[in-house]
Amino acid sequence: MNLLVSLFKTSIGKKFLMALTGLVMVGFVTGHLVGNLQIFFQPDRINGYAHFLQALGPVLWAIRLFLLVCVAVHVWAAVALTLESRAARGPEAYAIKKWLSATVASRYMRLSGIVVLAFLIYHLAHFTLGVAQPGTFKTALPEWKMLEDAREFGFPLAAKGDVVHDVYSMVFLGFANPVVSIFYIIAVGLLSVHMLHGIDSLFQTIGWRSAKWSCLLRKVALVYCIVYFLGNLAIPGAILTGIAKPAVGTYAAQKLAASPAATSSAVQP
Repeated sequence: MNLLVSLFKTSIGKKFLMALTGLVMVGFVTGHLVGNLQIFFQPDRINGYAHFLQALGPVLWAIRLFLLVCVAVHVWAAVALTLESRAARGPEAYAIKKWLSATVASRYMRLSGIVVLAFLIYHLAHFTLGVAQPGTFKTALPEWKMLEDAREFGFPLAAKGDVVHDVYSMVFLGFANPVVSIFYIIAVGLLSVHMLHGIDSLFQTIGWRSAKWSCLLRKVALVYCIVYFLGNLAIPGAILTGIAKPAVGTYAAQKLAASPAATSSAVQP
């Protein structure tokens, strides 16, 4: 109990909580990207994957709740540490020197964190709750009948003939909107910058960074963040430029074919 109290009261405890929750969220966004990249395959892949997640029912909501708690703790710890830092800062000259010696990623941690949090709220409203873009879908997410069995690493996700939600169309139509895609790209770019400094700080907080390994760890974090950003950029980029075309027979293909405004920013099948 004393350890738990110290985690919430002391500065080192708050930093540890930020590192731990940050590690959880890095794992989540990595898995989230891998799932989203299935948009480049046939609809069965991402629709089967989404169906498997939805079939988890209460377990899925427990995971979502856990992730939301991690986000809340992460934000709280960041705000608390910022207030403590300002209270103990001292002369303004010290603050200026600190700013000049900081990395670009660390300078914009607060700004990037605020934008990413706003994007997270919008992203949940758009893709999870389906309320941020009324009119894209008539009343509910359109259905898709599985053409083939969907398996991931040999694990069954959905069977041929199963009627599942057409998440493929939801993602495709969402990113066919230039405003949504641009906001997504900016937010993911800031998230990548945020993680660059966060991962580096994480290693220091948990004691994995030393003078011998600091340079290598920083390079590993940089490579990861670049790959993460490019992976996320590929999805809206391919849809907006027409490199990715909606699969024939999907709701996305029908919707884009019937909407001149949409086809101006996404190629028809």
